[in-house]
Amino acid sequence: MTGQDQPHILVVDDDDRLRDLLTRYLAENGFMVSSARDAAEARSSLAGLQFDLVVLDVLMPGEKGVDLARSLREGGSKLPILLLTALTETEDRISGLEAGADDYLAKPFEPRELVLRIEAILRRYTEAPKPVAETRRDVVESAARFGEFMFDASKMTLQRGDEHIYLTSSEQALLAALVKRRGETTTREELHGMMGGNAVDPGASRSIDVQVTRLRRKFEEDPKQPRYLQTVRGRGYVLYAD
Repeated sequence: MTGQDQPHILVVDDDDRLRDLLTRYLAENGFMVSSARDAAEARSSLAGLQFDLVVLDVLMPGEKGVDLARSLREGGSKLPILLLTALTETEDRISGLEAGADDYLAKPFEPRELVLRIEAILRRYTEAPKPVAETRRDVVESAARFGEFMFDASKMTLQRGDEHIYLTSSEQALLAALVKRRGETTTREELHGMMGGNAVDPGASRSIDVQVTRLRRKFEEDPKQPRYLQTVRGRGYVLYAD
């Protein structure tokens, strides 16, 4: 965290009323909050301040939220990103996940749900490994190897030898869910629920598909013909790992 006690959140939205509401609500719930009305202001803030997470509106004048998210990822930023989208903007939500966003929240939403989503993302990024001794079975069940790659679910880390492979918090949660069900077919809806998502979300299946595609690019030799993370047509996905 950037602060000793308070995570620093950047709220980026061109709607003055919503931006002010979210800034005030998040501050009342224990966060340090800065705000920006567009991508240009956001870039200025990001260049001068350190943040723990960005709440980013998809539709803004000028540079869109999805484009800003993609630009940040292409520039090497690992800053967690939570997108705000209109309920009907399924394609924008999918594009956001493809661009590297960690999660999305459809408008209209309850401010409390935003707080819970932020807390979940930050928890996935900052939770320390269990300090207590683990049994051998715990260690085995929390770890999975895909050829040269090793995923440790207790630390949410994917590595190839000494190289650390970056995963968004949503990719971490998805891979941990697949590891937990390794060798078993799991539906998209089940995976979405295991990741803390809403099962009735109309974009749930598509978002899982997008994140599976992103994961395959990170550890499959040929993502188009996956060896480890396979599709079970009409049912869902199955992970084969050592």
